[in-house]
Amino acid sequence: MSGRTMARQVLVLFFSLVSFSSVRAQVTYSVPEEMPRGSVVGNIAQDLGLEIKRLKSGKAHIFTSDSAEHIELNRDRGLLLIKEKIDREALCGQTTPCALHFQIILENPMEFYSVTVEVTDINDNPPSFPKNEMEFKISESAVPGVIFALERAVDPDVGMNGLQSYSLHPTDHFTLKLKQLSDGGKMVEMVLQKSLDRENKEQMTLVLTALDGGDPQLTGTAQIHVTVLDVNDNAPVFTQKVYKTSITENTAIGTAVIKVSANDADDGSNSKISYSITNSADSISQLFDIDINIGELKIIRNIDYEKSHHYEIHVQARDEGGLTDTCKIDVDVMDSNDNIPIIKIMSKISMLPEDSKLGTVITMINVQDPDSGENGKVYCTLNENMPFTLKSTSNNFFSLVTDLNLDRERDSEYNISIKCADEGVPSLSSSITIPIQITDVNDNAPVFEKSSYEASVLENNTPGLSIFRINARDADQNQNARVSYLLEDSSVNGVSVSSYVSVMADSGVVQAVRSFDYEQIKEFRFCVRAQDGGSPPLSSNVTVRIIIQDQNDNAPQILYPVQTGGSPVAEMVPRSADVGYLVTKVVAVDMDSGQNAWLSYKLLKVADRALFEVGAQNGEIRTIRQVTDKDTVKQKLTVVVEDNGQSPRSATVTVNVAVADGFPELLSDLTDFTQDKLHSEDLTFYLILALAAVSFLFIMSLIAIISVKCYRWRRERLVYKSGVNLPVIPYYPPLYADVGGTATLQHTYNYDVCRTTDSRKSDLNFLKPSSQSFMTLDSSGAQTLPHVHGERLIHEEPEDQQKPPSADWRFPQNQRPGPSGAAATPEVAVGTGPWPNPPTEAEQLQALMAAANEVSEATNTLGPGTMGLSTRYSPQFTLQHVPDYRQNVYIPGSTATLTANPQQQLLQQQQQQQLAPQQALPPPQPLATQPEPPKAAQTPASKKKSTKKEKK
Repeated sequence: MSGRTMARQVLVLFFSLVSFSSVRAQVTYSVPEEMPRGSVVGNIAQDLGLEIKRLKSGKAHIFTSDSAEHIELNRDRGLLLIKEKIDREALCGQTTPCALHFQIILENPMEFYSVTVEVTDINDNPPSFPKNEMEFKISESAVPGVIFALERAVDPDVGMNGLQSYSLHPTDHFTLKLKQLSDGGKMVEMVLQKSLDRENKEQMTLVLTALDGGDPQLTGTAQIHVTVLDVNDNAPVFTQKVYKTSITENTAIGTAVIKVSANDADDGSNSKISYSITNSADSISQLFDIDINIGELKIIRNIDYEKSHHYEIHVQARDEGGLTDTCKIDVDVMDSNDNIPIIKIMSKISMLPEDSKLGTVITMINVQDPDSGENGKVYCTLNENMPFTLKSTSNNFFSLVTDLNLDRERDSEYNISIKCADEGVPSLSSSITIPIQITDVNDNAPVFEKSSYEASVLENNTPGLSIFRINARDADQNQNARVSYLLEDSSVNGVSVSSYVSVMADSGVVQAVRSFDYEQIKEFRFCVRAQDGGSPPLSSNVTVRIIIQDQNDNAPQILYPVQTGGSPVAEMVPRSADVGYLVTKVVAVDMDSGQNAWLSYKLLKVADRALFEVGAQNGEIRTIRQVTDKDTVKQKLTVVVEDNGQSPRSATVTVNVAVADGFPELLSDLTDFTQDKLHSEDLTFYLILALAAVSFLFIMSLIAIISVKCYRWRRERLVYKSGVNLPVIPYYPPLYADVGGTATLQHTYNYDVCRTTDSRKSDLNFLKPSSQSFMTLDSSGAQTLPHVHGERLIHEEPEDQQKPPSADWRFPQNQRPGPSGAAATPEVAVGTGPWPNPPTEAEQLQALMAAANEVSEATNTLGPGTMGLSTRYSPQFTLQHVPDYRQNVYIPGSTATLTANPQQQLLQQQQQQQLAPQQALPPPQPLATQPEPPKAAQTPASKKKSTKKEKK
């Protein structure tokens, strides 16, 4: 310092220390005390080589171990400033050098730097005496050279600013003597230079001045009052000049430390000695006291080793004559483990991502123990089972870092307990708890509750129906755990799955977009993706299977006999039929499945229930008794087919049965086959109408009889002139075939039977087959069978071999419901069930020849008029799966099915060639490789016909 201005000296020292995940450097500054607030200590940013923005981003702040902040950091300017005036004497007392130690902490990444600010002394305190006045009683007999100890002055400043010298005024009888002490202080003594003369001057006043070495120089004064006494020529003398002792800190108050003793050779009052402590320092007088009479030193306050390790006490012995002697007591304080470690958090992170790398610094702490030696050595530990560890970066500095991978789904938060203990006996410890919250990272994909889902829905459901709900859970948190459901794009039967179902994105509810039809689709599968809301999002898929359950929404469909808008279907039963004779079979299917497709058959309406019955399971109509002559020719049966659904559905079919031994008897009564009236008329209306028509019919009958007789006579003459034999008229039920699994009829046949006016003498004419013909027995009397279909049957069906049912049928042959489910079992003989074995071609030929003979015989007995039997089959329907019904077509009067054969085809060609002149139609093309058909044996009917011609 120069002049009265305060100069500041700044000493910057850089050095680096290697530490764990931090950078540590030390900077030292020097500033004088008593600087005003806001004064600049130094440019810390420049001295540390840091940028201003780093101080801001790193949230730079000052950390001090004693929590006393005399220095503050200006992050905007990068400067260290005086926060409050620093009094060096209050801060350090007589300790030199006096310095402030603190750390500057930066985060992201975490760094800290050590800073030392040395506070230099200024001469701001003048020397002062504990007492402004001192009194001495000196015997006049005192010889020159006698020493009198004076109170020392006290100057809180240090160095040159501290106490330097003393001066005494006046100096007529006394002079000053300075004595250097071991603690650096100076003891001042007053030495008698000239003998006193009480009679000359009894009282004297001297001025003692204490001077420091500052600039400007400061002084302090005290007055010395000297009273000259009578002779006291012996001064007290201590037994020891130096006394030594030791005590432990925290020794109980009142404990005697040591006792000093002085002797005086005088007698009387001049030998009475009093003891006193002459230390000017206030700390000594506040901690110790000496008994004035016996010289025993006691403790009057707690002794703290951390404040001072050693005390030097000066004791004065004084007799009544004012003579004195001094000694010194050296008191050493021994440390005891009376301080627990103090843990201070320098910086910490309260929230930590779960994907933090190993070694990430979470918290930095500083641990201080004021004790010394082993009592001041500290070690720190963590509670067990923690993914963290403590690492020591430097003396009493620790870093809390991650040691294992974190998982928020396993532990979302930690309460880290740090315990620090010293190595004293007994050991003292302290602990702190640091809460750490683990923040979520999107590291878990959604997980479905099931590996796959399966649900059922009834067909014919309402669009928008909620089928079921899928659920996925995400172990993450907040947005990372928000699951959305997406329907994966795929196709079902060539159609996008989104046209079948939809998935609610937020709830996972699967809804039906359309109404399902079990007959079109039985089940389908699709994938649903569950995706969370993380960035990037994670997802997982699951397969969903939807099963369509069948409902009884389809009524049975009658395949045979086919009901058309034309003439009724007729089945012929000979009067010689035995009990159990198979009249026909009702064939029906149901597009439903399971029990909804189990069909049962029963007679709903029948003219004679004692004659016919229907098989409940196979639909076969059989006779239950012998046919008699009393049974009417026309029998009308109504069969109802019902499924086995919860709400059963049914269909009805009407079967017209003709009870006759042959075509002549049948054709004579066919005019009576009419359709039943759909609605019953009032009986009274018919009675009135009958009465009105009787007279008209009577007149018209006479006219008709005459006309018919004339017409028959003319036709009879024409037939005799032609000389053509009557052909055989076979009866063919409709033929069913399965084409491509579509369950449609393969062909439609038309048979026309034509008659003349004279039924006994006329011939039957076969018309040319037509591609759109059908089998009829109506008023035209014509019956035809297309030749082309006969050829196709020959090539498609080998001899004595039956075509198997279509493989597209939904059930195996032995598991079909209703009529489709019957099979040959031990209880049901083969050929008698719903699917009988087909006859051989020989059996079919015999049946055709027998039918032809009956027709030939019947032509001789037909009466006048024109009659027709029409059986028209033209079923039009389409199913996905229909069995092969070529096995279900029967020839009345037998258990055989119709099968084309070469003999039958040849017979038809011959018949068509014979009728060619009468029909005026082109003859069928003969087959080049077709052999001659064998001649059929004559039947009784043919013999009878030839006999009649001979007679004529």
